[in-house]
Amino acid sequence: MQFSLLNSLQRCVRVVVILQPHQSLVLFSTILAVPLAKTDTWPKDMNILALEVYFPTHYMDQTDLENYNNVEAGRYAVGLGQTHMGFCSIQKDLNSLCLTVVQQLMECMQFPWNSEGWLEVGTETVIDKSKAVKTVPMELFQDSGNTDIEGIDTINACYGGTASLFNAANWVESSSWDVIVSGDNAHPTGGARAVTVLVGPKAPLTLERGTHAKNIYDFYKPDTATEYPSGWEALHPVLPMGLEQLASVDDLQFMIFHTPFCKMVQKSLARLMFNDFLSASSDTQYRMSTLEPSKDGLGASGLILTCHSLQKASLDMFNKKTKASLYLSMHYRNMYTSSLYGCLASLLHSAQDLAGSRIGAFPYSCGLAASFFFFLLLSFFFFFFNFKCLGMLLQLRSPLEKLVSSMSDLPKCLTSQKHMSPQEFTEIMDQREQFYHKVNFSPPGDMSSLFPGAWYLEQVDMLYRYDILQGW
Repeated sequence: MQFSLLNSLQRCVRVVVILQPHQSLVLFSTILAVPLAKTDTWPKDMNILALEVYFPTHYMDQTDLENYNNVEAGRYAVGLGQTHMGFCSIQKDLNSLCLTVVQQLMECMQFPWNSEGWLEVGTETVIDKSKAVKTVPMELFQDSGNTDIEGIDTINACYGGTASLFNAANWVESSSWDVIVSGDNAHPTGGARAVTVLVGPKAPLTLERGTHAKNIYDFYKPDTATEYPSGWEALHPVLPMGLEQLASVDDLQFMIFHTPFCKMVQKSLARLMFNDFLSASSDTQYRMSTLEPSKDGLGASGLILTCHSLQKASLDMFNKKTKASLYLSMHYRNMYTSSLYGCLASLLHSAQDLAGSRIGAFPYSCGLAASFFFFLLLSFFFFFFNFKCLGMLLQLRSPLEKLVSSMSDLPKCLTSQKHMSPQEFTEIMDQREQFYHKVNFSPPGDMSSLFPGAWYLEQVDMLYRYDILQGW
């Protein structure tokens, strides 16, 4: 038997009583009783209240791909720092990814559908040049009657998710909660995933930020006849001038990065640590004293350094502050706009003693737009009285603990994926190219290969309208 007096996202002081055999539970929360827009108090601690990650079922082992492509052993597994690569079948597209991940967040966290006031999709995947992807997950809100939801798509390579997060944080002082969705299907560097984030006040993760943007051509998509990027130059995401002075690595407990592949993240942390070395941080100077000279080029300080020597000198720092954030990226490679937030989810899942930590975050978008910002992990406590076996136990549980515990099923999701051979991967990619921009077709595929309850592309009709259904 269960009795609930809480609508969990209504902004009021509430009490929850849940009656079950041999146990009762009382929750006291301190959510505002009056909509923030009607108060004189500026909302505090605005940022991430909840986080959900969804990835498709297919993956391929990188050592299998090395053999298939006839390259030296370790080219991908060691050279890129990847163990697996996830990818979408033709039944999955950006629309179905966004539908699935929004529904999972709302249902798993039991958020009421009529409490949302902002929904924005950050992506670099263009399905329609006029109709926003945001309009597709609006279908989920239909039964609640909630159509008063602002926000639209933000399209930018790898930075769309961060721009959407900043937009939501700027808007959240209103009386509604915000949902942002970030997702892409990436072929050249592999990977597919969607992340959805609920943004609101009294959040366990708050942020400070700085941004740098300029006009360059390093990675771009001028040819819309293909689903994938058609032009790019070599890219190493180093902090742009001006952003590197916002904080030292020594000031941060953790550091996460946009992750095209894991080895690039290790190089990026090494370069950030080298920036500290140039700014005369005594602790960093000591650690960087092991740098080995080389003939590969002259560093900014007049030292002759290699990327390898920087990585070697920063290895302990990488293992301590960044490696835990690569849990999902090692399995899925590049996630484009959702990449950074997959790293955040990985860190919440893998790291210990997070309360009070300051996490540095560096999203990078080609073109370019980049930010260097910080999550501060706060811990506000709820009180739980748990009666069991005639005893009473007072427990403390914070929103941060709830956020961390929501990431606990990531290993289970990864182990439930379907292993595919490089031959099968190639066939699926050929299918995606064959049906790209085609009309009047139903994607081939096996329904049993989808995760239970996931949305999928059923057909595209003669008028380019997408029919997306929910699986069993």
